[in-house]
Order: sequence, then C-alpha cells, then structure tokens
Amino acid sequence: MPSVTHEALVELFKNRPRLAAEMLQDALGHPVPAFAEARVTSSDLTEIVPADRRADVIVVLLVGEQQQPAMAIVVEVQLGVDPDKPYVWPVYVVQTRARHRCPTRLLVVAIEAEIARWCSRPIDTGHPGLILTPLVLGPAGVPVVTDAEQAKAAPEVVVLSAMAHGQEETGEAIGAAFLAAAAGLDQERRDLYADVVLSSLNAAARRTLEAMMKSGYQYQSEFARSYVAKGQIEAKAQAVLAFLDARGLEVPADVRERVLASTDLAELDRWIRRAAVVSDARELLATNGS
Repeated sequence: MPSVTHEALVELFKNRPRLAAEMLQDALGHPVPAFAEARVTSSDLTEIVPADRRADVIVVLLVGEQQQPAMAIVVEVQLGVDPDKPYVWPVYVVQTRARHRCPTRLLVVAIEAEIARWCSRPIDTGHPGLILTPLVLGPAGVPVVTDAEQAKAAPEVVVLSAMAHGQEETGEAIGAAFLAAAAGLDQERRDLYADVVLSSLNAAARRTLEAMMKSGYQYQSEFARSYVAKGQIEAKAQAVLAFLDARGLEVPADVRERVLASTDLAELDRWIRRAAVVSDARELLATNGS
C-alpha cells in the first residue's frame, strides 16, 4: 500500500502539472519544448500490456491551437529499492510514447540520496542500443525555497523543498516560506501540504514554525490559526480524559470517543470543570450541569 509520503508527492505533481516540466528543465537541466498547457492524463497503461500497469502521474505538454502533444513525462515516486521497477519503467515510457505519439521522458522523484542513486542506474533492456537511463530528481536537485514570493507562486515547489531539505538548517526558512503561501491555497491542499511540511521539518524548525503561528507572525494565515486551534482542542480533550483518569474513574469507550470528537473549546472547558466533581464519567456529558 502506498505510504502517505508517496501519495503526498504524487499529489504535488497532479495539482501542479507543470511541476514535472519545471523540475526536468530547471532542476535537472533537460530542456522541454515551449508549451501552452501541461495536462495530467490517465496513468493506466494496461491497454496493451496484459499485467496491471499504472504509473504514478503522466503529464503531457501541449502546444498550438490544436493542443498537440509535444512531450509526455512519466512521473514515478520512488521511496525505496524495488527490483521490479527496472522492468516496468521501460514499459511505461514505451506505452506512453505509443499512446501520445510524442517524445517521452521518465522522471523519477526520490527524496533520499541513496534511493536516488539506485534509481539513476541505466536500465539495459537487452535490445542492442536500447538502454533507458531514468532522469532522477533527488534531494540535491530540489531547490531550497525560502523566498515568500517564490513560495506563493509555486506552493508545490516549497512543499517539495520541505520534504527534501526540511531536516537541514534551512528547514525553518522553508517553513516560513510555506506559511506565506498557505493563505492562497484551497482548504484541501492547505491541509495536506501543511501536514507534509510540518512532518518534514526538523524538531527545532517545527517548534519555531509553531511559535510563528501562535505569535501572529507576519506570515500567519488562516491555516496557521486553524492549526493552533486544532492543537488547543486536542490538548483540552486530553486534559478532560487525564483528569478523569487521575481521579480513578473508568471512562467508557463512548464517552472517550465523544470527548475526543468535540471541536468546541467552550464545551471542553465545561467538561474540564465537571471532570473535577462528577462521580461517574457518564455524568460528564449530562446536559443539565454547569
């Protein structure tokens, strides 16, 4: 089953289709044609191949009024060594080229240097002269994004930057740049990207970023406020349960679930006060108490 990290990286390339072209040209130095649109297309490659084959993302660069394919990019996220990939990656490239009738590149994204080196090995298909060398975006090729305006222009790039460099000294600056971009994102992307960025930063950078959110730092966004509120809610819910537990009261599963599900700070404050006096945990949820 794909990991959260794998799926997050896949979403970056789906949400910003031109990211594949940007990374190929700007990070890896492989030119791409001038294009009017980058479009994510079906990644199902099972039409000719009998086995189930599905790439992570396939992006097609379109040119002209007729939107003709100028180049296709097969994006594969690789987080570990997989002996099967040298056999299926050539299939992805050939099948995508046949479907879209245009030059096709294989872009492998690996956020760990060791895995990036493994992915970079040429693949000898066995046919004379037919050797596929994956184009690999490793941590060294991912830009370090610390500029707020750059982050606003390309939020997916700053998230990718956090995943590749968040454990380094630049983690704090990358996190601050992300906060600048977060306000302009829709709720779904903001939530996903925020979780990825925070989990990617080193401990010191993460603490600093949380402090920025709480102090009303100039990059504070709606995401920051919601993140702090969520932390307060979780802390108060745990306080209610801890109080009951400290008093030796058994907490039934339905009461525990109700407390943890609450998103009302006033309600949780009321429960904290009542946890000090009730003789049974179920009394906590009674509606006629103060």
